[in-house]
Amino acid sequence: MHELGITEAILDIVLRHAGGARVRTVQVTVGEWTGYAGDSIELFWQELARGTAAEGARLEFRFEPATLKCRSCGTVFGANGSDLQCPQCSALGGEPAGGRDCTVDAIEVEGGDAA
Repeated sequence: MHELGITEAILDIVLRHAGGARVRTVQVTVGEWTGYAGDSIELFWQELARGTAAEGARLEFRFEPATLKCRSCGTVFGANGSDLQCPQCSALGGEPAGGRDCTVDAIEVEGGDAA
């Protein structure tokens, strides 16, 4: 259910950058740490975009895996479930390094790209 807010934000960004042109495709990156589900964003998108220039636009998702940066040696590694051990120095845990964001990467509109 928390995808409602992010879908509203995505639609706002898309409509602002489309400048009134009909939107065909929106490319979105969803980080694993966000917990957002692409199918939930799709469902909200269909309802929220109705009656706008983005109605019927296709969403294309790229999912970014969760990664950590080791506090000891700086190695960036995948956060695989409960295995949070650095593969380089064996230190435990680290700072989140990737997979925390949800971004609109590109917008395709009729007659050209908007962003």
